[in-house]
Amino acid sequence: MAKDRAKERTLTEVDYAKYDFRNDTKNYEIILDKGLNEKTVRQISKIKNEPEWMTNFRLKALDLFFKKPMPTWGADFSGINFDDITYYMKPSESNSTNWDDVPADIKKTFDRLGIPEAERKFLGGVGSQYESEVIYHSIREDLEKQGVIFLGMDQGLKEHEEIVRKHFGTIVPAADNKFAALNSAVWSGGSFVVVPKNVKVDVPLQAYFRINAQNMGQFERTLIIAEEGSRVSYVEGCSAPRYSSNSLHSAVVEIIAKEGAHVRYTTIQNWSNNIYNLVTKRAFAHRNASVEWVDGNIGSRVTAKYPSVYLVGEGAKAEILSVALAGRGQHQDAGAKVVHLASNTTSTITSKSISKDGGRTSYRGLVKVRRGCLNVKNSTKCDALLLDDKSRSDTYPTIEIDEPTTTIAHEATVGKVGDDQIFYLMSRGLGEDEAMTLIIMGFIQPFTKELPMEYAVELNRLIQMEMEDSVG
Repeated sequence: MAKDRAKERTLTEVDYAKYDFRNDTKNYEIILDKGLNEKTVRQISKIKNEPEWMTNFRLKALDLFFKKPMPTWGADFSGINFDDITYYMKPSESNSTNWDDVPADIKKTFDRLGIPEAERKFLGGVGSQYESEVIYHSIREDLEKQGVIFLGMDQGLKEHEEIVRKHFGTIVPAADNKFAALNSAVWSGGSFVVVPKNVKVDVPLQAYFRINAQNMGQFERTLIIAEEGSRVSYVEGCSAPRYSSNSLHSAVVEIIAKEGAHVRYTTIQNWSNNIYNLVTKRAFAHRNASVEWVDGNIGSRVTAKYPSVYLVGEGAKAEILSVALAGRGQHQDAGAKVVHLASNTTSTITSKSISKDGGRTSYRGLVKVRRGCLNVKNSTKCDALLLDDKSRSDTYPTIEIDEPTTTIAHEATVGKVGDDQIFYLMSRGLGEDEAMTLIIMGFIQPFTKELPMEYAVELNRLIQMEMEDSVG
C-alpha cells in the first residue's frame, strides 16, 4: 500500500514551468493588425492562397458574425474585446514533416510539452499548432499506406479540395452561433482526418494547440471523416502561458461517422486563466455508427463547450463523458447535447464537475428525441463536488421528447468533501493536500479510466497543480 501511495505522489508531481512559459514574437513572419474586418479576412485567405469559394465562405461568415448578438445566457463574455485581438500570426514557415526543420524556439516549446516523445512512444500521428498555423505534422508510415489521411486543415484543403468542399461547414454551419461564425471567418490550422472504409487505426492520432502571444486569437478547424466500418481515436491537448490580459480560443470540430464507424475524440484542455475557450463540437453518427466524446476541462477563464452528437442513422450510439474543474475566477460552462433522429438509437451522458475557491461549474445539456424515432434510450448522470462554501455548481438540463416509446433516465447529485474522509486518509499517512487530491481522483475515476495511460498521468498532474494550497 505504501508503494502504491508513493506511485500516486510521483504521478501528481508538477512543474508549473511546463506550461507557463513564452517565446518572443519579434521574429514572427506575419502578425496582422488587431481587429476584425473584411480586410483581415481577405488577408488571411490570401496568405493561405485559398480557392475563391473558401474566401467567399469566410466573408459570408464574417457578415453573420457581425449580425448575431452576443449570447446573454450561460457564461459572462463581457471581458472579450474583439478589437484588441490579433486574428492571425504566423511564427515561421509552417507544416514541416521533419522535426529537425522546425525553428529552434518552437521546437523547444513542444519538446518541453513532451510532444515528440509522445509521438515516438504512443501515437500514430501528430499535429502541432503554434499560434495560427500547424508547424509540424506527421503520420505513421503503415497508416499512410492504408490510405489514412492526417493533415493540417490548411494542407487538407490544398491536397483534397473536393473532399473538404463537400463536407466543410455541413455539420457546424457558420450560421449555427456567433462563435461558429467567427471561426468560419478567420479559421486557421486544425486537423483534417479521413479514415478509409474498414480501416482500424489502433493507436491515437494527436493534435496539440499552443497559444504563445498575448491577446492572441486561435481559431483552428477540425474535420474528421470516418468511412464505413472504420475506427479512429483522436486526442487533442491545449495550453498557453498566463498573461494579465485576455486571449480567445474559438474552435470548430466536425465529425462524420459513416455506417458502422467508431470515432473517439478526447480533449485534455489546460488553457491558462486568461483564455476564453468557446468551442463548437458536433458529430453526425450514421447507421450503427458510434461516437464518443471524452472531454476534460481544467484551465481557462471561461469555457463554453457542449460536445454534441446527432444520431441520424438507425442503431447509432453516442457516449459523452466530461469532467470540469473550476477554481478562483473560473467558470466552466460545459455539458453535452444528443439529438435522436432515428429509431433504436442510444446515448449516455456522464458529467463530473469540481468547484473550489469560489469557482463555478455548470452542466448545460440537451436530450432531444424526434417523433417517430422508436425505442430510443438515454441515460444522463451529472455529479458535482463542491470543495468549499464559496463555490457554485449549476445544472441546466433540457429534455425534449416527442416520442412516447422513449426511455429516459436523468440523475443529478451535488456533494461536499467530508471532514471524516480527510481525517481517515490523513490517519493512513497522507498529508491534507494529498488526501483531498486522492478524493478528487476517485471522484473523476470514470473519466480517467477512459484515457490512454499517458493522458491519465497528465490529468493527474493537472489536478494536483490545481489542488495545491486549496485546503486550509
